[in-house]
Amino acid sequence: MKLKDKVAIVTGGARGIGAAICRRYAQEGARVVVADRLGQEAQRLAEEIGNQSFGVPFDVTDREAIANLVATVVERAGGIDILVNNAATFDMAPILEITEESYDRVFAVNVKGLLLTLQAVARQMVQQGRGGKIINMSSQAGRRGEALVGVYCASKAAVISLTQSTGLGLVEHGINVNGIAPGVIDTPMWDQVDALFAKYEHRPIGEKKRLVGEAVPYGRMGHPDDLAGAAVFLASTDADYVVAQTLNVDGGNWMS
Repeated sequence: MKLKDKVAIVTGGARGIGAAICRRYAQEGARVVVADRLGQEAQRLAEEIGNQSFGVPFDVTDREAIANLVATVVERAGGIDILVNNAATFDMAPILEITEESYDRVFAVNVKGLLLTLQAVARQMVQQGRGGKIINMSSQAGRRGEALVGVYCASKAAVISLTQSTGLGLVEHGINVNGIAPGVIDTPMWDQVDALFAKYEHRPIGEKKRLVGEAVPYGRMGHPDDLAGAAVFLASTDADYVVAQTLNVDGGNWMS
């Protein structure tokens, strides 16, 4: 087991990609902290996966919630070895219709909340003195622009940039910061994405999702489990010499 006796926090861990990572981490021997706004779902998942895992209600936009998450994990589990910054939100609109409210909401979750959570956990890791692994979830959208998805693309590009900077800034403490850029993944969020594309591109519900799946070189949309292996690798000693990188896991959609 690659993560035996490690303590791992996964934000946005109750559903989708986060839940798949939680399950796989538990299988690899980690004690998993499922941190999510959906507190009851987080606790149910923690009970399902076992290994003394537990859920913590968590809002990445709330500084007090971030501090409480770290304090709770340290109190209950004795420390933190792994953080997966997975919590995220999505919005889209034509460039001339982007609102300040939408911009603020997306960046508050995808960028500011991610950075503040990373800082709080990294401080704890430095204090512990045994290093750690931090994984930031970006997106193929962070690799390029999209006419209808400007703010989300910009937020995920910021995640890639922060991964590079924090990776360089924390490696002296034995903390490896890396990222994963998923492609189009079949999660509950894609229902929201599909509905917005239907609105702005005047498509039937479901058509955009079908088309993007067919366009993936691998031949289908990704499943949440497709991301779990990369998340295990980056959290394990196998990735000790990997620093400040963002790994594309997208079925061949993007090459960089």
